[in-house]
Amino acid sequence: METSILIIVFAPLLAAIVAGLGGRVIGHFAAKVLTTGTLFLAAALSWQIFLSFLGGDAEATVVPVLKWVQSGDMTFDWALRVDTLTAVMLVVINTVSALVHLYSWGYMDEDPDQSRFFAYLSLFTFAMLMLVTADNLVQMFFGWEGVGLASYLLIGFWFRKPSANAAAIKAFVVNRVGDLGFMLGIFGTFLVFNTTSIPEILEMAPAMEGASTIGFLGMRADTMTVLCLLLFVGAMGKSAQLGLHTWLPDAMEGPTPVSALIHAATMVTAGVFMICRLSPMFEAAPAALTFVTVIGAATCFFAATIGTTQWDIKRVIAYSTCSQLGYMFFAAGVGAYGAAMFHLFTHAFFKALLFLGAGSVIHAMHHEQDMRYYGGLRKEIPVTFWAMLIGTLAITGVGIYHLQAGFAGFWSKDAILEVAYAAGTPFADSAFWLGTVAALLTSFYSWRLMFLTFWGKPRWAESEHIQHAVHHGHDEPDEHNPPRQEDAGELHDHAVPAASHAEGTGGYHPHESPWTMLVPLGVLSIGAIFAGQIFHDAFLKEAAFWNDSLAFDPALMQAMTEVPYLVKYAALIVMVIGFIGAWYAYIRNTSVPGETVKQLGPIYTFVHRKWLFDELYNAIFVKPAFWLGRFFWKRGDEGTIDRFGPNGAAWVVLQGSGLAKRFQSGYLTSYALIMLIGLVAAVTWVLF
Repeated sequence: METSILIIVFAPLLAAIVAGLGGRVIGHFAAKVLTTGTLFLAAALSWQIFLSFLGGDAEATVVPVLKWVQSGDMTFDWALRVDTLTAVMLVVINTVSALVHLYSWGYMDEDPDQSRFFAYLSLFTFAMLMLVTADNLVQMFFGWEGVGLASYLLIGFWFRKPSANAAAIKAFVVNRVGDLGFMLGIFGTFLVFNTTSIPEILEMAPAMEGASTIGFLGMRADTMTVLCLLLFVGAMGKSAQLGLHTWLPDAMEGPTPVSALIHAATMVTAGVFMICRLSPMFEAAPAALTFVTVIGAATCFFAATIGTTQWDIKRVIAYSTCSQLGYMFFAAGVGAYGAAMFHLFTHAFFKALLFLGAGSVIHAMHHEQDMRYYGGLRKEIPVTFWAMLIGTLAITGVGIYHLQAGFAGFWSKDAILEVAYAAGTPFADSAFWLGTVAALLTSFYSWRLMFLTFWGKPRWAESEHIQHAVHHGHDEPDEHNPPRQEDAGELHDHAVPAASHAEGTGGYHPHESPWTMLVPLGVLSIGAIFAGQIFHDAFLKEAAFWNDSLAFDPALMQAMTEVPYLVKYAALIVMVIGFIGAWYAYIRNTSVPGETVKQLGPIYTFVHRKWLFDELYNAIFVKPAFWLGRFFWKRGDEGTIDRFGPNGAAWVVLQGSGLAKRFQSGYLTSYALIMLIGLVAAVTWVLF
């Protein structure tokens, strides 16, 4: 197993180095073969390890790599730890990354910087693998920052596009806010436990519950509560929870494969993984777990409301990701870490499927992302349609409890709602109800996406972007022409544009994607259908499967199975309600959306503008920061330092040289006169 672990972790790094630094030498094709091949190898080895843990044939393994730091009492090595929790993440990361690599062969086929793109994908994968195999907190932080760097590079991959640069910077800055909390949490943990070794910390953590207080921000509070809250701030940033979520939808400016890799299966799940990895610490801090529950439930509901008002197909799925992450967090908050990881596992398949399916739609529609300019595509791109239909059935939780049959989301999302209800605390009850409402909204905006995209009459001629691309022969994979983002006031009269017949599109017809894009959709569809059915017992009922890699409460899992049938069918009921609502509004009576916008007025505007978080942060943080920066620039740097420093010295030298050159006339008589005056002055000084 040790050799397999080393190959899994370091093969993507080597591929990234070769493709990134030698891409021009070996060419695009070789770079793609190398990076994609290494990821499929890593994925195959990851499944082998995961199935070994599933069958009970494997034990936690630590593979030493090298001596790293020894400074006083702080000593830690670079070592790769693989247990059940890590094995789950290895499967998720490498499977999705391998399929995204293959998908990118078709999606990025015309991009001139393909080698750089594939190098960034592999670099990102390596950083995420370093995070999940970390044996100590410093190594985890190395991977944590590595995925931050790689995501910055991938979101801003099309650096000639101003909006992509802005989105990359925004993601980087917002995550630095969360990372400050994560760093403080690591510092505090070392201060308390005198080690950064994760196994040693988790062994000592239970005895610390309520045992001491620590000073922070001029006050004293329970030690474990402070440490866990600081660590959770890092998770809020990386996993886009309420308050530090604003970077996630803007990150859609990157290529669509990036969205699938970063925002469906890897980077945004890092916070959930971290809490599950450190679950014994959080179990020793009940107040911190309550806070996790509240933030997760609020995020789940908040993001779902915004998803109902977005028109950009990728942004709808992005807010869906934010909402689903909320489910994972409030599951962890009520102590159901196995349920949180189960939803992380199933979500990786159906959310990557939805993102890559959306990319296939965008590819077919000349990179138009506004759903109002789609319609009737199920006959034009049938493979993509069926893939996205499967993804929608999975995310909306279609399944029947008594038949013990359903799509992946049915098993994992229902389990979270059931365990929240079974927990029985006031905050857990609130999480259950918010999660149920979010499930209704998820069904509505998911089926809204499907109806606008694949049903109805074609509305392609309404898109200026498509017509420009068709008439001028532009088919740019870099999406340099983003869809229009009308404000709420302009949406009243054309919530859905008037339908136009295909004949009016100048002969243009959407086209199905190449096989390199369709094969990943097929593989992910299998996961979206069967992942929940196959693995739910292991994740939710078998403590032996987790083998102490996270805190597992068998009593809570047992209580989940005993909740009333109405709770077990709650997700299915609200799914049907959401489906009917979307069908009525976007198929049966298409005037409903526009009328609803008029009726809701400022409420719709508030939700459509993402609860005004961007405007609020802009007023509180961004504008004051820019004002302060300009003040120090103009008044401090230029007005004071430069004026009296280098510029002032240069002015003195310039004035002095101007005065001195007046004495340099070039006439011998002038020099003789000056010498005579100097001699007279010297004699006079001596005499007196």
